[in-house]
Amino acid sequence: MTKSAFVAIVGRPSSGKSTLLNTLCGAKVSIVSPVPQTTRNSIRGIVTRPQGQLIFVDTPGFHLSDKKFNLKLRDIVLQSLSEVDIILYVLDATREQGKEEEAIIEILSKEANRIVIAINKIDHPEAKTLSLEEFLAPRFAGVQRVTISALKHTNVDALVDVLFKLAPEGPLWYPEDIYTDQEPTFRIAEIIREKAMLHTRDELPHAIAVVYRESSKRGDGVLFARFDVIVERDSQKAIVIGRKGSVIQRIREEAEADLKELFEYPIKLQLQVAVDADWRKNDSSLSKMIF
Repeated sequence: MTKSAFVAIVGRPSSGKSTLLNTLCGAKVSIVSPVPQTTRNSIRGIVTRPQGQLIFVDTPGFHLSDKKFNLKLRDIVLQSLSEVDIILYVLDATREQGKEEEAIIEILSKEANRIVIAINKIDHPEAKTLSLEEFLAPRFAGVQRVTISALKHTNVDALVDVLFKLAPEGPLWYPEDIYTDQEPTFRIAEIIREKAMLHTRDELPHAIAVVYRESSKRGDGVLFARFDVIVERDSQKAIVIGRKGSVIQRIREEAEADLKELFEYPIKLQLQVAVDADWRKNDSSLSKMIF
């Protein structure tokens, strides 16, 4: 009998959850940037092995804040925990433990029977793996811990084996050659947002959202897709566009290059920059962009 499980990946912002998901799936499923809380939605990645299938849900970084935007992200994390079989708790071995870590531990303390801990970034010269192990030992007695480097792929296969041991018996929910169930328009929007954040992270890291507008496929198989890059102020619009359109052109070109590796058909993007001053404060806008 095969095994199958839904696995929520949780942890603080920038702990390496999205990098780990991409490594597990062997392809880009979740976007990555140096900006904390890049992940805003529950991103699914699918790993199929001889033992069965693991469906991973990459969640936003758990962050303590009373802002509506951050509360929405935290709600996504908490909802994901209630919908999965296993919780994969990822910690950054280079960071000191703080209030956010304690808050996560308090939430997870009653879930010890379905938790696996991954101590990430052990390849980093500032990794404090031993002190982190000592921190976790009394708080998660009996919970399996695996030290990994998601970036270098170190011990990732061992982590998968541990997860399969904890997984219940069940069917394969997806075909064996599928590594994500995300809609194409969502994947395209995320790639655009990744490039926009990379090129404007010093000026407006979290003020950017990307909204799908329309698409059409030509007879030669090329998909033309239009998206709006949303910012909060006119001054930010100028930053995203850049002098003579240089920044938005770079965003489009780099996004199209990544999409060429992800899709079997060519994708041409049309990007427009629009201003919505309240998108991070408005429930209606958040529900369209974060779900």
